[in-house]
Amino acid sequence: MQSNTSKIRRGWLLAILGIAGFSLTLPATRVAVLHLDPWFVAFGRGVLASGLAAIALLVTRQPWPKRHQLRGLALVALGVIIGFPVLSAWAMRELPASHGGIALSVTPLATACFGAWLAGERLPGRFWIAALIGAAAVFAFALEAGGGSLRSGDLWLFAASLLAALGYAEGARLTRILGAGR
Repeated sequence: MQSNTSKIRRGWLLAILGIAGFSLTLPATRVAVLHLDPWFVAFGRGVLASGLAAIALLVTRQPWPKRHQLRGLALVALGVIIGFPVLSAWAMRELPASHGGIALSVTPLATACFGAWLAGERLPGRFWIAALIGAAAVFAFALEAGGGSLRSGDLWLFAASLLAALGYAEGARLTRILGAGR
């Protein structure tokens, strides 16, 4: 049996690895779309991730989801397996990865909004004030970097951020039902 301290350390290690992995998403996508079709890059990510997930699910002998859970799983797939990879690949054709990283910083805000909506929660006014200030800063950066106007890549990233946030929030909701392993 794992001690509480070792569980906490393992959680921190997994969180750090997850953050490090996610931080490579846009730079790797940017390099890939310079040489490969954005559709291939986007769906290649999904096929690779799905294959690894299938292996993990088979090895751990996870039960199949129930029919009523498929809608939620489809939302997760739409957001994080299809929407985010496709739209971010299209954006990285014209934007530097550093710009994309800043533009995607609205994703946690969108995730919180979707999470609250899916859970039927009301967020306090101070959340909205801080969120709007942060979103305005991201918008101002995109405008300044685009010479006073948004580029199409900014719009692709905004849509990617929204779809990822929906997928993350629905995934978190499903985790309470399915468990983290599934």
